Amino acid sequence: METLPFEKHKLSMSVLMTPDKANFAGKVHGGDILKYLDQVAYACASRYCGHYVVTMSVDQVVFQKSILVGNLVTFLASVNYTGKTSMEVGIKVIAEDIHKGTVTETNSCFFTMVAVDEEGTPLPVPPLEPKTDVEKRRFHDGKKRRELRLHGYSNL
Repeated sequence: METLPFEKHKLSMSVLMTPDKANFAGKVHGGDILKYLDQVAYACASRYCGHYVVTMSVDQVVFQKSILVGNLVTFLASVNYTGKTSMEVGIKVIAEDIHKGTVTETNSCFFTMVAVDEEGTPLPVPPLEPKTDVEKRRFHDGKKRRELRLHGYSNL
């Protein structure tokens, strides 16, 4: 059996935006992007922990730029922080005009995913061990966001 040729806590997925994803304004519908975001968060977290995972929360989905039909959209995901049974997955969305060769970061967000067994009981996840400066910063920031979620955003 071979080992994975990439880091277990990271995932990228690219999807061509087709006309069936257009909203009334002719741009890609935000709901389609949200569905992809959830799928990417699931795949990233599940691959990292080796278990089925469920979405617990979604933070800070900010649609900064429109995505056009015909764009190749790439979702870059990473497990930023792990708790006992939960993981924060950060996702950056990049739209590429494949004819012009231009790229635009369109949005980003954070998903909290929880590992569960067949009955839905939470399972422990492996602790994330950040190595690079970027991973350490993301871990630290993810820990802060977790504390805010647990204690409520009303204290801001």
